Amino acid sequence: MNLTINGQQVEAAEGASVLDAALDAGIFIPHLCKHPDLEAVGGCRLCMVCVDGASEPVCACKTAAREGMVVDSEAPAADRVRRMAMELILATHPTDCTGCVKYGKCELQSMYQYMGVSPMRWRVKSRPVATDDSNPLITHMFTRCIRCGRCVRACRDVRGVGVLDYQHTENGIRIGTDGHVTLEQAGCRFCEACIEVCPTGSIIDVLGSLRDDRSREDNIVPCRSGCPAHIDIPEYLRHVKDGAWDDAVAVVRERVPFPESLGCICTHSCESECKRNGLTAPLSICRLKRAAAVRDTGSWKARVRHEALTGKRVAVVGAGPAGLTAALYLAEKGHMVTVYEANEKVGGQMRYGIPAYRLPDEVVDREMATISEISQGCDESPRIELRCGERIGDPVALLAAHGGAFDAVLVSVGTHAGTRLPMSGADLAGVYLNTDFLKAARQGSPLDASGHVVVLGGGNVAYDCARTAVRLGAASVDVCCLEAEDKMTSTPEERAEGAEEGVVLHDAYAFNSINESEPGSGRVGSVTVQKISRFYFDEDHRAVTELVEGGEVTLPADHVIFAVGQKPEDTAGMGLELTHGPYVSTDAALRTSVEGVWAAGDCVTGTKSVIAAIEQGRIAASSIDEFLGGDGDISEVLTDHPEHSPLLGKVPEGYYDGRVEPASAEGVVRAKTFAPFEAPYTCDEARCEASRCLQCDLRLDLHAPRLWNEY
Repeated sequence: MNLTINGQQVEAAEGASVLDAALDAGIFIPHLCKHPDLEAVGGCRLCMVCVDGASEPVCACKTAAREGMVVDSEAPAADRVRRMAMELILATHPTDCTGCVKYGKCELQSMYQYMGVSPMRWRVKSRPVATDDSNPLITHMFTRCIRCGRCVRACRDVRGVGVLDYQHTENGIRIGTDGHVTLEQAGCRFCEACIEVCPTGSIIDVLGSLRDDRSREDNIVPCRSGCPAHIDIPEYLRHVKDGAWDDAVAVVRERVPFPESLGCICTHSCESECKRNGLTAPLSICRLKRAAAVRDTGSWKARVRHEALTGKRVAVVGAGPAGLTAALYLAEKGHMVTVYEANEKVGGQMRYGIPAYRLPDEVVDREMATISEISQGCDESPRIELRCGERIGDPVALLAAHGGAFDAVLVSVGTHAGTRLPMSGADLAGVYLNTDFLKAARQGSPLDASGHVVVLGGGNVAYDCARTAVRLGAASVDVCCLEAEDKMTSTPEERAEGAEEGVVLHDAYAFNSINESEPGSGRVGSVTVQKISRFYFDEDHRAVTELVEGGEVTLPADHVIFAVGQKPEDTAGMGLELTHGPYVSTDAALRTSVEGVWAAGDCVTGTKSVIAAIEQGRIAASSIDEFLGGDGDISEVLTDHPEHSPLLGKVPEGYYDGRVEPASAEGVVRAKTFAPFEAPYTCDEARCEASRCLQCDLRLDLHAPRLWNEY
């Protein structure tokens, strides 16, 4: 239909309001109770307009557009009502905006600036209502509330939760819960839709919960931001909740090629970012990945991209998670890839650095077989050739420009050399390096770990060494580290599981010396450590250790394992620019100092995690593809991504409970075997745990209203 607004011919859809018709045509009419995702109620009285044939101004948001209608939003009669409504709102609103988190983004501020209105004609009246900061995730500052009702309608109509409503109090009407109970007692979903639709700074994220170094999207969905590979965690958790295992795996595989391995061993930085930390406990995101992966039927394989062969060849030196990830995506882009691996099998630290009780060989083998399968197109020869047992010392020589057969080379050799501290007794017999100790155990020829074992280091690798020593029959295992326990880099669950298996932690101790069993024996007999009162890094990033006088402790030791770091092997002879000693120097696209050679993974970043190495492999694959003439786009769509219903409904039973824990062998039992000790979630356990997800990403589906200066 056609109508005229402020002298301009406007088209409107059947059923549209005058306000919608105007805004769609780029004609701004002030409004506050209206929101793009909410039905208008006409409560704010700011969208008043005059319509030919009507004796009084009407609310544009509640007036249906009609054929031939003539509307004037700038008529004096409409402006008088509008200005009075705004003045009354401002009369009870704080006058200082600068301290508000919405300053500069506030819709109320935008409206009164547009209208040139202040509350000066009215007696300004403050509302001394205390801020409600008793709830997790959400703070309600009642003094900034204009009672537009948006939050009530979002909670009731958009989310179907219905815990917010207008409440009569001794200080007047305010927004709150029936009985003035906490949000949790009322059954809040903590979806934060109320925050998103609030036009002022009344309902906000808990102060300090949003990081300045992250985008708005990353702050709203911190688990996805916290994942190095940026897996769409809320989406795959929804699929798990619905029992759609293949869809869940497909969402994960759109970003990483090792879902089951990651489900067993990922350091799950996403969980430390999960907003449910503010309620009871974070989602068990890592275990839910495994729950989906073990039920995968492979239906997603039909959607894997197989671009035509390009005739280009790429060499990958090192078959760890970074190298294998890059190899897969480069093969899917049509390039032929040869992977060189110095060890007899592929997998890198997934196979040789992580104990079998955490990640057994059969899981790595199964995922490698899947990579080989999906990397080749129909009726074509394999695009990835694996050449194990071949150590490449000069990757530059593989380039065609240097006499080789390849158009590009990726170095992803990992960090397989342990670090030995330059301390007294470090070279005694019975002193091992973490990498040698763990690799020998994985290869079935473990080093002697009888008697008393002391592990120096406090990371997850240190606990891998300690728990491996337990399984090899050590009489006692002590872990000593510089950091206090709350500063240790090992995960709390690693430390707890280690303690259950008999590992004793000595946190905040300096390593003084490794001592001979007897003078001249050349063998380890004990380790002397000393309690630290303070440990920190100075302005030059040098470690400073302040010791407790008289705090020395000597621990009996038949074997000592250095687990204080790892570094790349043989990079000094590769002809590449290095940094911080043996690490390969690269730019942001992971290009090295030699054109045509890239580097990725731990040999660039230092020892981090499998998921971080995978993301490095993705970056390298994209960069190499561009170099070879491609567009660098390695993205995949392995399942449908329908729009999700915004309706959450009432909280299900157990919504506020802690994490669901899978079946696990007791410490005394698992300490005797290298068999995996934790079972995957059952279907019911996985669906129950996934149902605890707050679905934070749905907040991003709500539309932000345009401010007047955007018209």
